[in-house]
Amino acid sequence: QVQLVESGGGSVQAGGSLRLSCVASGLAFSSYTMAWFRQAPGKEREFVAAIRQSGGTTIYEDSVKGRFTTSRDNAKKTGYLEMNRLKTEDTAVYYCAAGSGIILSSIRSRSAYGYWGQGTQVTVSS
Repeated sequence: QVQLVESGGGSVQAGGSLRLSCVASGLAFSSYTMAWFRQAPGKEREFVAAIRQSGGTTIYEDSVKGRFTTSRDNAKKTGYLEMNRLKTEDTAVYYCAAGSGIILSSIRSRSAYGYWGQGTQVTVSS
């Protein structure tokens, strides 16, 4: 069956960095758009970043542009989210997701993604 497993979360001080990984199994990874979402306590799950199948196109939520970078290694079936200059408002559970046949206008939508990881906690303290 399909599995997405995130790792790399943790606790850091504001201004610090973390790198999240998402290892996929059970799917043709290179055929899927990969995305990262996050959910803070009491808030809805929100889009953070996405990367198209070849890695040539990346899209970011405005508040993370210039600080976060998403990438992928199709040979390793792994997606990454490099997070720099972290802020306290970045505190959340981060989820990776995979979806196929996603049109650009839907790439930020949770419903476009059929597969999800279990999430990894990121806590940023001041």
